Amino acid sequence: MLLQSSFDNQRAGGSAGHAPLRVLLVEDSQVLADRLRELLLGIPRVELLCTVESERDAVQTAARLRPDLIILDLHLAQGTGFGVMRALRDIRFHPSIIVLTTYALDEYRRAALALGASYFLEKSTEFDQLPGLIGEVTAKRLDS
Repeated sequence: MLLQSSFDNQRAGGSAGHAPLRVLLVEDSQVLADRLRELLLGIPRVELLCTVESERDAVQTAARLRPDLIILDLHLAQGTGFGVMRALRDIRFHPSIIVLTTYALDEYRRAALALGASYFLEKSTEFDQLPGLIGEVTAKRLDS
């Protein structure tokens, strides 16, 4: 289920001469999705493309919109973030991925990083690291 349509893009201050960092949010909690949307809108050079809540919608939307960054929950309404990462790897699309999960188990961290996650954060204790990590992804993208 699409929580925010892709034609209802929300932008937060683009930078002259540089396209914004295009972000896909994959989160099935409406409360957390709203919180993340607010956070993203406050970060310069970031464009939230849309929010989806299932594995299938995440893969289809990522393949269609080709975001620069995916913020990805592991346990979704239908499917998992692991399934999303596997499918993206199979279609040879490699955006930066920040896993944001309640289940910060060591085996999940290892599996997510092996599947291509750039970062792995626990929702309740590491949420405040998101703006800095998004800034790192933006800076790396501008440098390349």
